Amino acid sequence: MTLEERLNADLKEAMRAGDTARKMAIRSVKTAITEAKVAGEQARELTDEDVLSIIIKLARQRRDSIAEFARGGRADLVAKEEADLTVLETYLPRQLDEAAIRKRAQAVIAELGGVDLKGIGPVMRQLTSELRGQADGQAINRIVRELLAVAAGR
Repeated sequence: MTLEERLNADLKEAMRAGDTARKMAIRSVKTAITEAKVAGEQARELTDEDVLSIIIKLARQRRDSIAEFARGGRADLVAKEEADLTVLETYLPRQLDEAAIRKRAQAVIAELGGVDLKGIGPVMRQLTSELRGQADGQAINRIVRELLAVAAGR
């Protein structure tokens, strides 16, 4: 079953169960998928990786919105975005914790010979492709910067 088929089945299930929050979150993903399919000159089919990229993007948008709404004191909107994020996260691969990201980053830095912040580009390219969907890009960037700053300080 493809990820898109799973979304369709889960949408039907949410509609039958009367789960409005889940139904709306899945519909937002389906809308983004439809927009991606018809973007450009020709309609195209999306792979599971394309659909996963869309879900990752939507989850990142929800996290950013949660932070902004919390700063603005909008608890009602924070709750809605958190509910959407919870649904989106069920379609994402298991997220790595900071220790696992740090361990993989140390290995890549050692492999590529990164000794200061000038080496961040190749390290980030490799890590983000390896950890796609498993770790937030901002967390990866923060950890790599910390590790390279420590390496430069030696």
